[in-house]
Amino acid sequence: MLKRVFIVLSLLFISGCSLWPLSGERVPFYQVETPKPYDDVLIDLDVAIAEHNFRITAHSRVGKVIRERGAENFPEFDTIQFCNLTLAKTMLEISPPAIGFMPCNIVTYQLDGKTIIKTHLLPEDNDNQALNEFAQQMNPQLRQIVDFAAKP
Repeated sequence: MLKRVFIVLSLLFISGCSLWPLSGERVPFYQVETPKPYDDVLIDLDVAIAEHNFRITAHSRVGKVIRERGAENFPEFDTIQFCNLTLAKTMLEISPPAIGFMPCNIVTYQLDGKTIIKTHLLPEDNDNQALNEFAQQMNPQLRQIVDFAAKP
């Protein structure tokens, strides 16, 4: 009996640690690979982000910092965060819990001789129709930013 209680409690604990929130929300990703040089991708991301009227709020050069700390051959890993305060205000008025999707974030890294560019998209299948419509307007912009940076 004690064994069964332990198993049930363990299963409940493990399910509570799942990647998907209980509300059914999920975070879709959009990813593109390119043979384009890594630094060129970063430059083009800056350009594309600005052209879509976003401002970069943070850029973490994780791979570079790890190399500077002694790991000579460590590959490139970067995260770029960006935001448009007008769009952010609109989204938060629609759904305050949507703060979890802010700021917009793009990650880049090297793998097997390619540069990977990845961003999270806003879920378009929420119970909140206004948030779905907002996401349907935002996600194409996020894809366009990634696609521009990947284009040779």
